[in-house]
Amino acid sequence: MNRYPLWKYLTVAVALVIGLIYTLPNFFGESPAVQVSSAKATVRVDQSMMNRVGELLSQAGIAHTGMQFDQNGPVGSVRARFESTDTQLQARDLIERSLNPDPADPGYVVALNLLPASPAWLSALNANPMYLGLDLRGGVHFLLQVDMQGALSGRYDTMATDVRAALRQANLRADRVERSGMSVTASVPQAEAARAEDAIRSRVPDLQLSTTGSGDQVVITGALSEQAMRTVQDNALKQNIATLHNRINELGVAEPVIQQQGADRIVVQLPGVQDVARAKEILGRTATLEIRLVDDSPAAQSALAGGTVPFGLERYNDTSGAPVLVRRTVILTGENLQDAQPGFDDRQQPAVHLTLDSKGSRVFRDVTRDNVGRRMAIILFEKGVGEVVTAPVIRTEIGGGRVQISGSMTTREANDIALLLRAGSLAAPMEIIEERTIGPSLGADNISQGFNATLWGFVAIAIFIMLYYALFGVFSVIGLAFNLLLLVALLSMLQATLTLPGIAAIALTLGMAIDANVLINERIREELRAGASPQQAIHLGFERAWGTILDSNVTTLIAGVALLAFGSGPVRGFAVVHCLGILTSMFSSVIGVRALANLWYGRQRHLKKISIGQVWKPKER
Repeated sequence: MNRYPLWKYLTVAVALVIGLIYTLPNFFGESPAVQVSSAKATVRVDQSMMNRVGELLSQAGIAHTGMQFDQNGPVGSVRARFESTDTQLQARDLIERSLNPDPADPGYVVALNLLPASPAWLSALNANPMYLGLDLRGGVHFLLQVDMQGALSGRYDTMATDVRAALRQANLRADRVERSGMSVTASVPQAEAARAEDAIRSRVPDLQLSTTGSGDQVVITGALSEQAMRTVQDNALKQNIATLHNRINELGVAEPVIQQQGADRIVVQLPGVQDVARAKEILGRTATLEIRLVDDSPAAQSALAGGTVPFGLERYNDTSGAPVLVRRTVILTGENLQDAQPGFDDRQQPAVHLTLDSKGSRVFRDVTRDNVGRRMAIILFEKGVGEVVTAPVIRTEIGGGRVQISGSMTTREANDIALLLRAGSLAAPMEIIEERTIGPSLGADNISQGFNATLWGFVAIAIFIMLYYALFGVFSVIGLAFNLLLLVALLSMLQATLTLPGIAAIALTLGMAIDANVLINERIREELRAGASPQQAIHLGFERAWGTILDSNVTTLIAGVALLAFGSGPVRGFAVVHCLGILTSMFSSVIGVRALANLWYGRQRHLKKISIGQVWKPKER
């Protein structure tokens, strides 16, 4: 009656072993580390960088406790661990001087970091500690203000190019087409004003047009509608958030928080970041992507050889350092690019395949049709400095929004170029308007207080349950510890982020888990009072308490799922731990505790009495 089949005992044993393995990494703490990653989109960090860093440390006599290379897509980062923060700082200064000889133009990010100090055998099993939130680990909190006027200015620059193309396509003469403040103006003959307005509306429907002036020439002024301005601002905010995610990967921050606040602000929380100055530098880095035509004419090249740049052109260097002359007119920007993937062309040569939005497709088709045989440069601007990523030759008109860049490039170069284009850039400038730093000592105090609260809550529950339910109380306490072990292991396996509200959820889970054991023990007592034998009472107590336990936990789980679905920030962290705790408590209370009861009492055929505290029987009348 009270004997589990072997597979159930094995299930509990396997759960116990897995819980121990994946809980252990949380007790080893963290080691100070130095991380090396790329500071420029055109600089690559690969496996050879780990060897280079190792040689630098060896030559300087700085000992490290481990080094690893983390691959994140086509790029990666190198991380070296050290015994103390003093050694960490020495290593950071050495690597910074060696890798970035020109501090004004660094090629690599050399940042302080913290890495798990788990043994290698645990890391090999992918057993990693839980991530800790800002309130537990310490770190930095930034509030960024997005310059929406900058986003609108960029949009008007692009629309000026669209208006110019629309008038040219309609064979209309325009003396001047330019951006004037927050508007686009075009000077056209009065006789062709109506046709010009129709051509502009069909090409740039977001513009609201008005005509001023008299005589032979009139000025058509276009401004964005309120709805179009809101759309531009929303898209700029979303693109900036996506770009920030890519940049924060350079710091190796575990579980950063990047979310919108209000209409034009972004909150960034970086747990565990020690080098606040480096974090500010990376977050504040401005980068834009532009596509322009290259001028390879003999006159332009002759002027370049003489050390001058002709009017209307600009000089930039490509990735090899060779100069390239490009026109000032911007054809497309990064906001028109939807995707970029490496691949191969028809000759099985490495290539990059681009996908443009509908507007970018139209512009690209017109430009490539009119400029077959010329080169088109893709320029990446970082910190005000532009670099030509690639400058392929236009072979034919390209329509449909699918663009292929091919030529003399390797597979690695194709991957790098695709990454640059896919990573995008800031759609609008940002500035840090609020900065708060939470020190590691404050985080350690929060962990200590939360741990003590949970520990003493567990001890108080354990003492009461063991005194009240005797041996079955001991079973309940063991089940409670089993539940806590499974919960921590599950959070570690899912790499969840633990915050102070999460610790509160763990304490709440302990109280809810013991409630299930109280229901089971009281049900066993009821069966004993009703005259059932000890073996029957154990069996019926677990069976009949299950329905009540299920109902109570499901209703609580519904509330937890609602918090998870509609909450954010600390509320969501609380809900994650709460929901997982409900699931582990049901398993440990019903399966785990019953396995203990079956092992202890199940093989006693002539059981006369069980240790479950005082059983109050009704008096006979």
